[in-house]
Amino acid sequence: MYNIEVPDDEILKKIETPLMHNFVKISSKEDPTKFCIMPQHFADNYLERIKNMEIFEDDIWVVTFPKCGTTWTQEMTWMIGHNLDYKTSLEVQLDERFPFVEAGGLTTLIPVDTFEKTKNMPRPRYIKSHLPLFLLPDQLWTVKPKIVYVARNPKDTAVSWYHHHRNLHGYQGTKADFIEAFGKDLVLFSPMNNHVIDFWNIRFQQNILFLFFEDMKRNLSQEVKKVMKFMEKDYSQDKIDKLCVHLSFDSIKNNKMVNKEGDIKYLMETTGREYNPQNYTFIRKGKVGGYKKELTVEENDILDDYIKKAEFEIEYQF
Repeated sequence: MYNIEVPDDEILKKIETPLMHNFVKISSKEDPTKFCIMPQHFADNYLERIKNMEIFEDDIWVVTFPKCGTTWTQEMTWMIGHNLDYKTSLEVQLDERFPFVEAGGLTTLIPVDTFEKTKNMPRPRYIKSHLPLFLLPDQLWTVKPKIVYVARNPKDTAVSWYHHHRNLHGYQGTKADFIEAFGKDLVLFSPMNNHVIDFWNIRFQQNILFLFFEDMKRNLSQEVKKVMKFMEKDYSQDKIDKLCVHLSFDSIKNNKMVNKEGDIKYLMETTGREYNPQNYTFIRKGKVGGYKKELTVEENDILDDYIKKAEFEIEYQF
């Protein structure tokens, strides 16, 4: 079903981290243009189990390329699906309510089998994944549960993914190397282009809702209403307004059930680094166009070329 090989490119070694290393290229035997960069640990322990996972019609999935507003969308989707249950949302960690199915395959330092945890959740299960379409469970396309997909412009995504690697994964390399690797489709979960295009191409299917991070930033109430309709829920405007306050950037960033503060502390201390919340937060800036202050001319050119290479019909907002 898959070919698994180590890409022959020096840049791959440069972007390895204490948490994420031994990267391999997993490609489809039927269509070698479909591939994904993942740790060997995932290929050995999670790949086949996820592909053969039993899916239920009442599952709710949020799927994104990393750093595209995943956590934000998870909290929005969970709240809408659970009748605006603020009490639970403020007492139970999001990862418990809405687990990341392949997380345990990314590093041996995660002490939980996240596949088993997700598989055995009480229904309806709310499930997060960053996997590309071709690595997701086969039954997603026959059972057809609801899937919310979120895209973001690649420049902000790449910059945010770089900061995530540097602060969470212990990346010690340069931003230039990371952006080069991103442009070569050699960072974790790459390629972004294929990830987005594959879901864009099925966006009109009844069980798919395709959103943009930038639309959520511009008019959150409008996007909340889209998710409500998709999930067959109906709330008054007053309740929508209250939910938008709960989902505001400052609220999410400071919400200890959502901002992954505990995960950051664990990962940093496990790899011998001092945790200081003043230096980095998982929900960092959440801006549209923040890349303009961070990318060099050369890095910006790499990402311009990357976007052009995909021949998108998608018009990203920058």
